[in-house]
Amino acid sequence: MTHLWVRAEQRDNETRVGLTPEGARQLISSGVTLTVEQSPTRVIPDHAYDAAGCTLAPAHSWPTAPKDAIIFGLKELPEDATPLPHRHIMFGHAFKGQPAGQVLLQRFKAGGGTLLDLEYLVDDQGRRVAAFGYWAGYAGAAVALKCWAAQQRNDIAGPVAPYDSATQLLDDLQSELMATGTNRPTALIIGALGRVGTGVFDICSAMGVACTKWDMAETKIGGPFPEVLAHDLFFNCVLARPGTPVFVPSGAGGAPRQLSVIGDIACDPDSDFSPIKVYEQTTTWAEPALRVYGDPVLDVTAIDNLPSLLPLESSEDYAAQLLPTLMTLKDNGDVWHRAEATYRTHSEQI
Repeated sequence: MTHLWVRAEQRDNETRVGLTPEGARQLISSGVTLTVEQSPTRVIPDHAYDAAGCTLAPAHSWPTAPKDAIIFGLKELPEDATPLPHRHIMFGHAFKGQPAGQVLLQRFKAGGGTLLDLEYLVDDQGRRVAAFGYWAGYAGAAVALKCWAAQQRNDIAGPVAPYDSATQLLDDLQSELMATGTNRPTALIIGALGRVGTGVFDICSAMGVACTKWDMAETKIGGPFPEVLAHDLFFNCVLARPGTPVFVPSGAGGAPRQLSVIGDIACDPDSDFSPIKVYEQTTTWAEPALRVYGDPVLDVTAIDNLPSLLPLESSEDYAAQLLPTLMTLKDNGDVWHRAEATYRTHSEQI
């Protein structure tokens, strides 16, 4: 019997979930045993999962779950160095040489568990079966526009908080931009044809921001890319991986430029493959903008859980994409075979 255990997220400002009550109902009907941890912060309340037939468990009790249970969450586990004996479905951020990821892999090796990384659940064509990309792009562009608006006030962007809906976010952002006057920035989007880039473009268009859309055809020359510096905003929507060209070199801040805000939606600054070389740390909800140059100003915004700004819409969208693959857990379908093989390859290098 397949046992899926949905854990309560333990990261600040993380209220998303990868399975809705309706999806839980379908999994249970297919023969999956479902345990959902109680959470006072999850965007979908506990009682909805109870009504769907799930067994509720205390928050953060997953370490005591039966050893054959598959632990399902989204973001990081607590960094307490304990061995991990279970199979975990999560975003591990561990396969691109990230320092924290290497520690995580060591914990799995020590415990005999397995990381089934959500980023590496792919079909037979190598395409991801589910992604938060659209909402990451949508929310990330909103934060970058807030950074630009703050610059117009000779300020730096203040804290951000989740919205009940995309409509509420649009209304708030529109008011903030209108307070700056009628001028609007220009934007260059790299990775514009993907989910992330589409989200960026949609909200920029709604705000009257003129966008230049680039994808693989425009970046295949490998750089340099002076066009990046010729726009007010630059959005990186390309995941860091071997062969990714550098879009913003380390000396870009001191070069003649129009660029004043970088929205690194892909947000992988501690990877050697990061295409943005003017910063080395993610930004936070409390401090969304990192000022990397002061004259003229250049701010980077790089929040690594952007879809949490729109937790309900992003959760429902992602869960709908992922459910067909979760339905194959009991048969250990091809997607899970590939994910486990990816983990084995990387864990052997530790």
